[in-house]
Amino acid sequence: MKPVFTRRDFIAAGAALAGTMMLPAALAATRKKVRIGMIGTGMRGQVLLQELLRRDDVEVAALCDIEPVMLGKALGQVAKFGKPKPVTYGEDRDPQAYRRMLDAGKLDGIVIATPWEWHAPMAIAAMQAKIPVGCEVVAGITLQDHWDVLNTQLKTGTPYMLLENVCFRRDVMAVLRMVRAGVFGELVHLQGGYQHDLRAVKFNSGDPARPYGGGVEYGAKGWSEARWRTEHSVRRNGDLYPSHGIGPCAMYTNINRGNRFTRINTFATKARGLHDYVVKQGGASHPNAKTAFKLGDVVTTTLACENGETIILQHDTSLPRPYSIGFRVQGTHGLWMDLNESIHIEGQSKPHEWDAFQAWQDKYEHPLWRKYAKTAEGAGHGGMDFFVIHAFVEALKAQAPMPIDIYDAVTWSAITPLSEQSIAQNFQTLDFPDFTAGQWKSRKPIFAFDDRY
Repeated sequence: MKPVFTRRDFIAAGAALAGTMMLPAALAATRKKVRIGMIGTGMRGQVLLQELLRRDDVEVAALCDIEPVMLGKALGQVAKFGKPKPVTYGEDRDPQAYRRMLDAGKLDGIVIATPWEWHAPMAIAAMQAKIPVGCEVVAGITLQDHWDVLNTQLKTGTPYMLLENVCFRRDVMAVLRMVRAGVFGELVHLQGGYQHDLRAVKFNSGDPARPYGGGVEYGAKGWSEARWRTEHSVRRNGDLYPSHGIGPCAMYTNINRGNRFTRINTFATKARGLHDYVVKQGGASHPNAKTAFKLGDVVTTTLACENGETIILQHDTSLPRPYSIGFRVQGTHGLWMDLNESIHIEGQSKPHEWDAFQAWQDKYEHPLWRKYAKTAEGAGHGGMDFFVIHAFVEALKAQAPMPIDIYDAVTWSAITPLSEQSIAQNFQTLDFPDFTAGQWKSRKPIFAFDDRY
């Protein structure tokens, strides 16, 4: 399908071309404080809420959740920080309670941290209400969801940011500066993914005090993510969580800004890990041992780019393994890999030997990390959650373009339904939609790194 609206419908089109992760001094903040609402105060929502509450330039004005336990925990966080109690919605367990929050208005922005299937409808409703959106990954479930989110943003002009925190990881940001400086030469191949043992996330005992592990329940008998996330592994087969890996790779290769994805295909292995976990933890007689999981244990996606690069993503969440994104950035001068924290640059490294990456990271440390490393201490995911919320809030205050914008959001997230389609069609290679309608040719790269910022 083609988008109904063009970029001309976006009232901030000119400014969007100049968007950067860091706001230059020229974009002086026009607001000193912003009022933000949050939809979804579960485990992830509470992490993001903490970052909002830590800030003096944010008033958490409204909270919405249909689970009283989680809403109560969020209110406890607010009280702990000594902040005014926000207006709350959802105590009546009405799934549409968020609409009352939006209708009440008086919000400068909203953060969505709900189960995936709610992201698109909630973001669309917020944009229609002219409330800027910071949405947790993913942007939607179906491919049509992505077109609908995009078209709503283009029609309303309401800012939308995908809250992809790995783009703000310390080494990832240093490598981006290295890419911009030409350290790796011309980029040729990249890799990333989401390789994270989620078995104890997808199953638990249903006890709110133990959201991770302790049992093999999911769905109505589960708690937290086990209540909703596991069902996606039952009925879907694809790369269900691509943005952690593809976000930085897309930034490195200037996707939607002089480059684009052109083709995609995906392969999936057999599904064994989740069944084996249920049997080992709950016994072969447990009812969930009869569940037929559709999600392949390791899902591998290959993307081709207009400028000749290839990118490999792997989704690996059902088998025992340590956490890893598995980044690899390779060019004509050398490569970096995060798993071994090593780098090899021809002419500077010994032939056929790795160098430790730390010295390079120190040299190319991003100015944001130089400035805010101490402030970010204690924030979720090694400080990344501070930076992603910081970027969203600073853009709201300056009324500036979002650093991870609507085109980034739908392009990265659409990998999921496209991967599902590829697998379902016997691993067929598919054309990748151009969500920019050709404007990728003229849009400029973001992330201008300069000590002036």
